[in-house]
Amino acid sequence: MKLTTKLAAAAAVMLLAAGPALAQKTMRIAHLNPESPFDSHSGAMAAVFKNLVETGTNGSIKVQIFANGQLGKDNEVIQQVRDGIVESTISSSGGVAQHYKPVGVFDLPFAFPNIAVATKVISLDSSFGQKMAADIEAKTGLKTLGLLDSGGFFAISNSKRPIKTVADMASLRIRTMTLPTHETTIKSLGGQPTPLPWAEVYTALQTGVADGQMNPIPIIAFAKFDEVQKYLSITNHVITPYFWFVNKKFYDGLSAAEKKVVDSAAEVAVGAGRGISRIIEASAEKGLPKLGKKMAINSIPPAEIEKFAKMSQPAVRKVIEEKLGADGTAMLNAMLDDIAKASK
Repeated sequence: MKLTTKLAAAAAVMLLAAGPALAQKTMRIAHLNPESPFDSHSGAMAAVFKNLVETGTNGSIKVQIFANGQLGKDNEVIQQVRDGIVESTISSSGGVAQHYKPVGVFDLPFAFPNIAVATKVISLDSSFGQKMAADIEAKTGLKTLGLLDSGGFFAISNSKRPIKTVADMASLRIRTMTLPTHETTIKSLGGQPTPLPWAEVYTALQTGVADGQMNPIPIIAFAKFDEVQKYLSITNHVITPYFWFVNKKFYDGLSAAEKKVVDSAAEVAVGAGRGISRIIEASAEKGLPKLGKKMAINSIPPAEIEKFAKMSQPAVRKVIEEKLGADGTAMLNAMLDDIAKASK
């Protein structure tokens, strides 16, 4: 992060702290996505939460929202929450991984059979979700207010050809996050992983530095990748989580009544976030129908998906086990157990 950006983020936080204390407590929520509740799940969650908390506490808690990465990157804001500089953040797995490595268990490709099962497992209502949240708190001090998917399953877009079989992945330069598991997934399928920061992705696709990328449909749509990509293949190969963290000291300082409002508001807000993701995916303005106006879209048959899974799962599982050790492997097995139960 550049010094000027760091100073701007710090100044924003300090300015808020120095402002008039009209409410007994202030809860600042940061996230990277658009602020509008109709453009991203993070926007929807923060807006719903703010409304429910401020009315439910009769103003004893004031919620302030900092969208579009105003306070820094995910990993940086998570550190701010750990340090008590900011009270809360809604963060992607890429940012979380730098503070809690076992989040990498979600990167096992083709682990989740459908969005219904993913919704059940990637939740604080699941035994796996509760296990991971408790482990995060024990290792980082962060309390998890909510757990949900990042906007749906990942699809792969590219400028060269539709992906219908594993052979179609050959030599495609696919942008990934800087995660060994994502890089291994692409490499095991015959592609060339191209790790790049999010801010560089559009230009990389536009200039040909990367042939393609992988992301959920809502993210592909709001990032306008349809302007620089010709093909979109519905691979549904991975689904990653978003974590909603709150500073534990701040949370513990709330009254019992305030905690009840915050907890219930977060639960409802997560439901709103899930809902808006599904709506965005399906909407003509912001989802798959919109992308279909400029891109050729294809789904991959189940028989071919099995071949993709057989090619990629062993290699990625090996990375997870090597990178995360016994604790990570136990967390992976807990996730797979919950997936199996939810799939019945």
